[in-house]
Amino acid sequence: MPDTAALQQMAQKLRRDSMIMTSEAGSGHPTTCMSCADIMSVLFFSELRFDPKNPKARNVDEFIMSKGHAAPILWASLKEAGGISEDLNTLRRIDSPLEGHPTPNSPWVRIATGSLGQGLSASVGIALAKRLDKIDARIYCMMGDSESAEGSVWEAAQLASFNKLDNLVAIVDCNRLGQSGPTMMQHNTDSYMAKFIAFDWNAITIDGHNIDEIKAALDKARATKGKPTAIIARTFKGKGVSFLQDKEGWHGKPLKKGDELNKALAEIGDPQVAIPVPTRTISSAPKPPAGFSLDHPDLAPSAVEIATREAYGIALAKLGKVCPDVVALDAEVKNSTFSDKFKAAFPDRFFECYIAEQNMAGVALGLASEGKIAYASTFACFLTRAFDQIRMSAISKPAHLVYAGSHVGVSIGEDGASQMGLEDISMFRSVLGSTVFYPSDGVSAERLTALAAQVPGIVYIRTSRPKAKPLYPVTETFTVGGSKTLKSSAKDVATVIGAGVTLHEALKAYDLLQKDGIAIRVIDLYSVKPLDEATLRKAAAETKRLITVEDHQQAGGMGEAVASLGLAPKMLCVREVPRSGKPEELVEWAGISARAIVAAVKG
Repeated sequence: MPDTAALQQMAQKLRRDSMIMTSEAGSGHPTTCMSCADIMSVLFFSELRFDPKNPKARNVDEFIMSKGHAAPILWASLKEAGGISEDLNTLRRIDSPLEGHPTPNSPWVRIATGSLGQGLSASVGIALAKRLDKIDARIYCMMGDSESAEGSVWEAAQLASFNKLDNLVAIVDCNRLGQSGPTMMQHNTDSYMAKFIAFDWNAITIDGHNIDEIKAALDKARATKGKPTAIIARTFKGKGVSFLQDKEGWHGKPLKKGDELNKALAEIGDPQVAIPVPTRTISSAPKPPAGFSLDHPDLAPSAVEIATREAYGIALAKLGKVCPDVVALDAEVKNSTFSDKFKAAFPDRFFECYIAEQNMAGVALGLASEGKIAYASTFACFLTRAFDQIRMSAISKPAHLVYAGSHVGVSIGEDGASQMGLEDISMFRSVLGSTVFYPSDGVSAERLTALAAQVPGIVYIRTSRPKAKPLYPVTETFTVGGSKTLKSSAKDVATVIGAGVTLHEALKAYDLLQKDGIAIRVIDLYSVKPLDEATLRKAAAETKRLITVEDHQQAGGMGEAVASLGLAPKMLCVREVPRSGKPEELVEWAGISARAIVAAVKG
């Protein structure tokens, strides 16, 4: 193992690399890299067990750079360790994987960071996945003191201690200065330590520029059993350069090439140190993720009257039986989302995240980054508070990550507006690369829940509270980007497009209009993103009029999704803040009932 002197020299080299590459880029955050250089030196050249030649290995320790603006020192550490071959001076160039904040454009990055306060949640998910797969690896999460003001950090902290994740180490780079001024606690490391202790962590304060103290703290973390460890490191922003160190006004500012940079480099020196990093793995490589067939007999649905939220839970439990990589998370509403059915069948693969939706989304991403097919569920309205985590999940490009939102729209009834998901379609449609499913009966809910496990990236399943009559036989199949035309004739004067409760209202309207000799086409838009463009364009051409009906607000909803094709539907949707009432009363009040559809067709 390298001695203290060699690690000190490597830290100086990392500082030098960080300054040069950000100056070459003309942007970046060199001073926040300089504060954590000693810690990065110990981690990458002494502590971490990893394979510099295999960024996709799972039987290794993991490092998460939660303070993502310190990306330059991550790239410098990987370069010096032999993990990457890219020229560091390509930092932030459009043709380089060395981005301004870490993203999976570099294969070494499991979790995209840069939106602060999220790395610890993802680290919790990774730690849970390693434990589940019996991989004796450790997870190191480098955090900033500024981001510790984010509530999601403490959501993650309490879940980590609750699950006794002694394989998790949070390192807080307490460098005193934020972007626009000092942090709340500045160098009061005892305050940070007290907070972590209050959350039942093992907490240690150290001089973050003392190599021996860093190594000793990591040794203590490794020896601690039954709880995670937080290392609060007192550091200085811009460490090592007199006119940068602990000075305000330097956040996000590279040194100017020429005299300014040269002066700083002269103070740092030019260490000619090289520390070989051998391959160190934990155990034999774990099995690759298991596949499954959608035709598996255990996934067969039942055609019964059932709420789609309950059908989701039934399907999830069935899916867990045929695919061991499926895991489920819930935000303490499992008896309403019916994910409790999965918990009953597979308690070791179910993770209760309690009322902390931001953290649940981050933990789900961490699990997904480890090859798990994660299903995270809660009321649709509460997923909105986790939108930033969901947005960052998309940037992280997980193979599979499914969110399920129940209790959508005014049809939930008496609970009132605060519980009604009326923005969720808009939110998930706006996520780059996402898929949005909206089932209308038990069969479609079960089929789409199973299908979601095979769809790449972020998938959202929108489920409803009321029971729904069966619409499809158990043999019906569903596809990404598909739809179902339930009623059609050559005499159709309009096409009504619905999903969930409004599809059933559309079918009631069909029957009412038939009595008046008026024919309409009815389409189940179960795939809201992507859309079945061919079917919608055909309906528009043949019936001339499109009417979308949704238990959602107009902005970003189904109607606007259809309009995005250049079509011009009449949109029936929720246009005012709802109140409590019976589901059927509220559907009528919102103007999305069968009667409203009839009026729209006749109008």
